[in-house]
Amino acid sequence: MPRLGFGIYQSPRDVCVKSCLTALRAGYRHIDSAQFYRNEWEMGEAVRQAGIPRSEVFLTTKILSAGGSVEKSYQKCLESVKTIDPTENGYVDLFLIHSPNSGAKNRKEMWQALERLVEEKRARSIGVSNFGIGHIEEMKEYAKIWPPQTNQIELHPWCQQREIVDYCKKHQIIIQAYCPLVRNMKAHDEVLVSIAKKHDKVTGQVLIRYCLQKGWVPLPKSDTPSRIEANADVFGFDLDDDDMRSLDSLDQGERGAIVQAVRNS
Repeated sequence: MPRLGFGIYQSPRDVCVKSCLTALRAGYRHIDSAQFYRNEWEMGEAVRQAGIPRSEVFLTTKILSAGGSVEKSYQKCLESVKTIDPTENGYVDLFLIHSPNSGAKNRKEMWQALERLVEEKRARSIGVSNFGIGHIEEMKEYAKIWPPQTNQIELHPWCQQREIVDYCKKHQIIIQAYCPLVRNMKAHDEVLVSIAKKHDKVTGQVLIRYCLQKGWVPLPKSDTPSRIEANADVFGFDLDDDDMRSLDSLDQGERGAIVQAVRNS
């Protein structure tokens, strides 16, 4: 899995292909979509238009709601795969359960559907999103594949979710960070701005670099070409220990979440 991904939540369908092409030209090789986003086709179409071999791009999607049976959920997921990669042996690199909020029965149904995708080589890996410790532990009762290979959660200096992060690291679950830029809501934070000035970078680059140095896989989102390019230019500098401590000190726990913090009980 590439260490930096490109998020396309709320990227309008008429803009999404262009944004993905800009991202691919800027060096991204990891794009994150979902059934709920309604832009899976656009993600796949951008890869086809870019002429980059499918094997060189890491594509993710997610299922939000169960179909009513393992078979029906499997068919929903298979339809996504075919939409993204319509070749005879098309696949996605990562398929996630988007949320735990639909309840234990539906979580089990969707996971078993994803396991079948892996068995049939239509998904290379499977994981979860917004899952707390209890949700992941519960999966032991029925999962053939455990632990999930990825947990995608909201992460940035104001919402560090240390309990679930420590749990994922202990169990070697890859941590993906959505909303790493906090939707630009913290662009004028004094601590963040001072660190950006120190390194002659913009605040978004500092936030992405923070995620990378934490060992997370950030998924910054933008439809502005210049920002897409800037967000990829994050490998030529390092935040020092003082920078990391200053950003760590901004944590507000659950209050810092702009989408949702996981429930760990």
